[in-house]
Parts: sequence; C-alpha cells; structure tokens
Amino acid sequence: MILVTGDIHGCADIGKLSAKVNPIQKQMTKEDYLIITGDFGLVWNNDEEDIWWRNWLDNKPYTTLFIDGNHENFDLLYEFETVDLCGGKAHKVGDSIYHLMRGEMFELQGRLFFTFGGAESHDKDYRTPGVSIWEQEMPCDEEYAHAIETLEKYDYKADFVITHCAPTDIQTEIAQLLGLEGEYPANRLTDFLQEIQHKLEFQGWFHGHYHTDLTSNIDPRVNLLFNHILQIV
Repeated sequence: MILVTGDIHGCADIGKLSAKVNPIQKQMTKEDYLIITGDFGLVWNNDEEDIWWRNWLDNKPYTTLFIDGNHENFDLLYEFETVDLCGGKAHKVGDSIYHLMRGEMFELQGRLFFTFGGAESHDKDYRTPGVSIWEQEMPCDEEYAHAIETLEKYDYKADFVITHCAPTDIQTEIAQLLGLEGEYPANRLTDFLQEIQHKLEFQGWFHGHYHTDLTSNIDPRVNLLFNHILQIV
C-alpha cells in the first residue's frame, strides 16, 4: 500500500497518523509507505520532542516518506545523510523516515513518483530568518534545472506528482474558494509547477500547504490534502 496525506507541522497535526484515526496502518508493513506532502516539521530543533515523535514514526508498521514544505528547518534537514532510495535521492532522517529531495523520481511499488518540495511562506514578514523561516524554502536555480533534467530523462511521464504548493492556476482557485485572494500570489515555483503540469503525463498530483482538503475543478487529478489520508496504491 501507499498512502498520502497533508502537512503535519511537527506534532501539531500528527494525530491523524494515529492508529485510531488511520486504522488501515494495522495492515501495513515496512514495505508500504505513507507520504507527507510537506511541512513535516519534525526536524525543527532536533530536541527531545522532535526525536520522540520521530521515534514514534519509526515504530509505525510502515515507512514514512515526506517532501519539504516551507515550514522546515532546512539547515538541520540538509545535515542528514543523503542516500539512494528507490531510484532517487533522499535524506535519511530515521530508520524508516526519509526526506524525498527536490526534482527526483522514485519508483515505489512499480509506480513513478516525481517530487518537488518547497513553497513561499505567506506570513514571512512575521518570521525570523534562520529561526522560523529559511531562504531554502524556495528552490534554487540548480534545483529547477535538476527537475527539468529528471523529467526529460523520463520523457515527462510519471504516475504521481508530490509537491507542497500547487500550480499557479490551481493555487488561485484554492485562494478564491477559501476567500484568501491576495494571500497566495503567483511566484516562480507555482509558475514552474504549472508549466510542468501542462507537459507531464500523470495519473495523480497531491499537495498540501493550504490547510484544507479538496479536489481541483480545473484539473480533478490534482488533490489538496490536509486531514485526509488517501490510499493511492
């Protein structure tokens, strides 16, 4: 099985991963995966709380995979060992917890997953650089170039796409539905995602960031997740 869900923000929204809320995990093994679409947040201070909750995840029957969102301590996250995982590059955060790096393609249970984390914080004016916000929340030139190189290698074909924010048009749709026009302006990342959305052959696209659950009317293959946990394989 492969499950996918939205942001957990450290321990703030991790309750949805409990066995009571997500009982299907009782049928899973370490060969199965749960994917978090960014704002993992359990590499924030590397303090006792972070480590306790990472151990809690490591003790789950499945393997936890996550992409980065905008609310990550990137300085700490990038210190973890980089390993090869199912055809792509990942940071090994725990015995069975991996950060899927940007612009990578992973083959999980015979399906191809393209990953590209990051997002622009809409509350960045109220955050402190190096303490509660990091410049790496937005991809750099090399990461965009690597993503294109990967997509070209696979002829712009993947089964699933995992991002934190949405392509520009879908982000605008979400903002309108939530009454948040102006809070989520287009940026280089959302424009890039829209560009690849139009080029890429894919079955499903899953993202977080906007703290609700809905399916796009523009492209029903694109799903915003927060509390829902979907079984996609």
